Amino acid sequence: MRIFPRNFASLAIGIFNSFTTFASVATRLPPEEVAALKEIGKTLGKTDWDFSVDPCTFSTERNLYGFEDSVTCNPCNDTVCHITRIALKAQDLQGTLPPELVRLTHLEDIDLSRNYLNGTIPPEWGSMKLVNISLEFNQLSGPIPPELGSLPRLWKLHLTSNYFTGELPKELAKLTTLKDLDIQSSGLDGPIPPGIGLLTKLSDLRISDLNGSQASFPPLNNLTSLKNLFLRSCNINGTLPEYLGTMTKLKILDLSFNNLSGEIPSNFIDQTTIEMMYGYQHLIYFLVFFILLANWYLTENLLSGPVPSWMLQTSTNIGNGSCLTLRGFSCDRKRSSFHINCGGKEVSIDGNKYERDRDEIGPSNYYRSTTNWAFSSTGNFMDDDRTDDPSILTNSSRLSVHNSELYMDARISPISLTYYGFCLVKGNYDITLHFAEIMFNDGKSYSSLGRRIFDIYIQGKRVQKNFNIDNEAGGIGKEVIKKYTAKVTDGTLEIRFYWAGKGTTGLPTRGVYGPLISAISVDNLDYEPPKGISAGAVVGIMAAAAFVIILLLGILWWRGFLIRKDTMDQDLKGLDLQTGSFTLRQIKAATNNFDEANKIGEGDFGSVYESELAPFELGGDIDVRIEKKVYMAPKYAMHGYLIDKVDVYSFGIVALEIVSGRSDTSYRTKEYCLYLLDWALVLKQKGDLMELVDPTLGSDFNKIEVTVMINVALLCTNVSPIVRPAMSSVVSMLEGRTVPASLVNWFQIQTPPMSR
Repeated sequence: MRIFPRNFASLAIGIFNSFTTFASVATRLPPEEVAALKEIGKTLGKTDWDFSVDPCTFSTERNLYGFEDSVTCNPCNDTVCHITRIALKAQDLQGTLPPELVRLTHLEDIDLSRNYLNGTIPPEWGSMKLVNISLEFNQLSGPIPPELGSLPRLWKLHLTSNYFTGELPKELAKLTTLKDLDIQSSGLDGPIPPGIGLLTKLSDLRISDLNGSQASFPPLNNLTSLKNLFLRSCNINGTLPEYLGTMTKLKILDLSFNNLSGEIPSNFIDQTTIEMMYGYQHLIYFLVFFILLANWYLTENLLSGPVPSWMLQTSTNIGNGSCLTLRGFSCDRKRSSFHINCGGKEVSIDGNKYERDRDEIGPSNYYRSTTNWAFSSTGNFMDDDRTDDPSILTNSSRLSVHNSELYMDARISPISLTYYGFCLVKGNYDITLHFAEIMFNDGKSYSSLGRRIFDIYIQGKRVQKNFNIDNEAGGIGKEVIKKYTAKVTDGTLEIRFYWAGKGTTGLPTRGVYGPLISAISVDNLDYEPPKGISAGAVVGIMAAAAFVIILLLGILWWRGFLIRKDTMDQDLKGLDLQTGSFTLRQIKAATNNFDEANKIGEGDFGSVYESELAPFELGGDIDVRIEKKVYMAPKYAMHGYLIDKVDVYSFGIVALEIVSGRSDTSYRTKEYCLYLLDWALVLKQKGDLMELVDPTLGSDFNKIEVTVMINVALLCTNVSPIVRPAMSSVVSMLEGRTVPASLVNWFQIQTPPMSR
């Protein structure tokens, strides 16, 4: 018998024990599953699995957001184990999805979120026993295979933030066990399959950014277990269904960025669940409706009608909103520029001082600087598990920019970020906007897959749609400068950055989206400050000069020197009319200063006088006596001013009397006792102008001619002299050479083509 040295014996025993342990582990996990796991790792690009140890113990801990690296097996009996869960999260895996998963016959849970995986979802997965599929935040593409609808036990399906194509397969309606469906920002086409309404166990439904045509609200009335409902930017039109108000378990509702219209149902929410609301609280009727209601989001729809009572009754919980009024801001002097280092400290660049903008204001609030600019922010970030939403971001990547001081920090907002300039001189302005994406990472990492998309508005006009800083700059940490021009007429300038619900919302972390701006530069293009005189003196001189001019014009108008005789003569030029124009002095002389003895009647706005004008007063070569019936226009009746187009008003009254065969001052009906003009307006509103026609005519009249004459008469009797037509236009309309604007469509319908 050979005796081994003691150290050799110990070594042999250790080797033997290690071998037997490994052999025991290998026999407990079937060889076919070990082989499949090796193939799966190779397909995914997972290179750090050590198969010299039990795969059921594969687990790595790392202090990284969202990170997980584990393989889980079911409880092992004496002979065998099976893999039930694989979670490889936030590892920047760069492979494709492995069809080999079907060889793990006991696998229930696969979570590959936050990686750099590409390719398509293998249709073979539809034959498995999966209960959870999480593939969000990758760059997967292609259609979602309808075979996934054959998974009988699936209760969670997360596909958010990928690049899928095609529609949501209708086969998903067969997933009757599904509780959690999240497919946001993934490039799919709509509409939402109606069969989604059959998934009665759903408690969390999130779909966004659907392309394609519009569709009505999906039938979700049977989904009574819903707690979270996100249908953002899904091209949904029509009205809000009332059954939403009966979903008592609903905590978060996001229907923003659709085309919903109509009123908000009165039963939409129990007022006791409201915690806060941000919006335009001073508006009673909404065209573009904006509400963030604790967890209720209806931003950018076309809702209208009265504000529901529950909203008004909880006004103490209504926030400040984003409506910033600049009217109350006082101006010590007019300015021609402003420069802001958004989110950053004060810096000097190219001779311009970019002012500090470092105040954290929180959601839905505003800030005013000590000079001539301000900003407001609207909204709060969702699903970020943070108590305080950030409004300032600090660079987390390497910057490749000029003037890096402008890009180290930036201001961000969940929905709307608006900068205002005020106390500005009138003129054209050069607007320079500085951007750099400082939140995403560069390279082949899931953090580089974020897509920040927003719109830019200047003076209320959208100048950039679907703006993506990363795409425009050609990479992360690179600058992009956008230049625009705008005109300032009232001393204020508005620059608005608006998130329209597009792009990713959870990369690199949840709650990272919305407009981002690094710096703003605004300069007047054509303003030159006066030399040798202060700005205050210039303003004073201009104000004094304007006052003198207005006073002089008022005196001339009052004395009658500004009556536009030339305009009246031009209107009558070329018309074969035996008439002329008269001054107020001539009319007063002809009526003996409007003597009661010459009064022959009353009109609805004044008296009617008989007047005689001697030949020498007419020069209205004429040797004839004129007996004139004058209806005074409203301006004279109310203010005593006899101005241009009073003759047009008088003609309109006479035209109504001709059509109706009645006097203007003695018209009575069974229901009303009105002046003729008032009755004509009532009939026009009712759409029954033919009732005004003289009843003695019966049906013996031309309906088209009568309609034209009545509408011309109503134009002539408009309360505002500016709206009344010139007499030359009146004659043209009555002769059929032109058609009143209000009758163009009617005339085209009523008149046969051959007679036009």
